Amino acid sequence: MTKQNVTIWNEYRHEQHNKTVADIYPQGIHTAIGEGLGQEFHVRYATLDMPEHGLTEEVLNETDVLIWWGHKAHEEVDEAIVERVYQRVLHGMGLIVLHSGHFSKIFKKLMGTGCDLKWREANDKERLWVVAPGHPIAEGIGEYIELEAEEMYGEHFDIPAPDELVFVSWFTGGEVFRSGCCYQRGMGKVFYFRPGHETYPTYYNEQIRRVIANAVKWAKPSERTYPKYGNAQPLEPLN
Repeated sequence: MTKQNVTIWNEYRHEQHNKTVADIYPQGIHTAIGEGLGQEFHVRYATLDMPEHGLTEEVLNETDVLIWWGHKAHEEVDEAIVERVYQRVLHGMGLIVLHSGHFSKIFKKLMGTGCDLKWREANDKERLWVVAPGHPIAEGIGEYIELEAEEMYGEHFDIPAPDELVFVSWFTGGEVFRSGCCYQRGMGKVFYFRPGHETYPTYYNEQIRRVIANAVKWAKPSERTYPKYGNAQPLEPLN
């Protein structure tokens, strides 16, 4: 079986300028995510400061699923690259947006909303409840995933109603959050997954890694060809 080609994009700024983050993710958040996928996929990495942010036409054309992590440098992502990723999603590439990537240009473009929310950094316990136990992204996960310390995200989350909702989070402060959201955009599948603040070792958690791997399998491109648009000739003779 041919391995899926996965590109993991990370702005890769916190790890270079924040010792706390560097100590947790010495090789970068992207590498921790990639290691969590194991040997099942063909993984490549791209970061903000690479030429064309590492997302050249060639790289994207060879990518089945793109994983996106960003936080402090959303505005530095070039609009031409955003449009390039957007078109690839419409043509069938899967996209997994993690944590603060909710404010990325590409996610907001695909959602068509502000994608804002409430947040708090206070070592909240998070329980991600599985609300769609039959969904393939939840395969191998029990009733919930518990993270002892995470950043809180709270409703209202300014996104369109998900096509499918897989996880809902609860935090010790009392907030809840739609934390596992599935969308279809054109020919492509999009999954937003909430956990992953940079000062917590969330991407080493085996259940979180399982969810991301499941999402990669779910988001892979379909075998259908891209639809034809524009002027069309009739299939039957016209009177």
